[in-house]
Amino acid sequence: MLTGLGAAGVAAGLGAVAAQVPAAAYTGTPDTPAAALAHVLAGNARFRAGRSRHPHQTLADVRRLAAGQDPFVVVLGCADSRVAPEVLFDQGLGDVFDNRVAGNVVDAAVTGSIEYAVAEFASPLIVVLGHERCGAVVATVESIEHGTTPPGSIGALVDAIRPAVEPVLHHPGDTIENAVRANVRYQVGRLVAGSAIIRDAVAARALRVVGARYDLETAAVTVL
Repeated sequence: MLTGLGAAGVAAGLGAVAAQVPAAAYTGTPDTPAAALAHVLAGNARFRAGRSRHPHQTLADVRRLAAGQDPFVVVLGCADSRVAPEVLFDQGLGDVFDNRVAGNVVDAAVTGSIEYAVAEFASPLIVVLGHERCGAVVATVESIEHGTTPPGSIGALVDAIRPAVEPVLHHPGDTIENAVRANVRYQVGRLVAGSAIIRDAVAARALRVVGARYDLETAAVTVL
């Protein structure tokens, strides 16, 4: 699905360039998918280098945004406390329409929230952001391998991730890492397949949907 959207090749190239682009090169609010992706990747490069600008975080910004918002990127990320999009992308108030749930899973409520941003704000970029050693993915792998059922409603998360994980359980390499990446790609596919609003915006080239993986050790975001 990601290849079909034309995101992977362009995004990978932008990711390689972003670390070399000075923060001053980006001004204003990005209004195209390519500019929005370059903007968040440049922000991540600043964060990794210890040069975060912490934009749009003053009381003046609070007052300005009280009248309305115009986020340029929609993020579906994991609820993990270490993976806060505004921090790792070096963005501020009003920049990120932030949706967070363990395992960055897509359901009807998440889809509706993201559709609202696309329809209301014409945000040009959606990032489905997974991360290294995701606990929800680990729980899913363990549930499948040991035939166990997680307690409470954690089982709903496992059920949402299971279809992504099962096909890669026996692939070469690290099982959890393979599962994290597969889950990101699967959730991207679910989001696009389940929403005519998103598909139409992608078809009109007004929107790009990309999957990405955050490294807990290095703070690097890699577009998948």
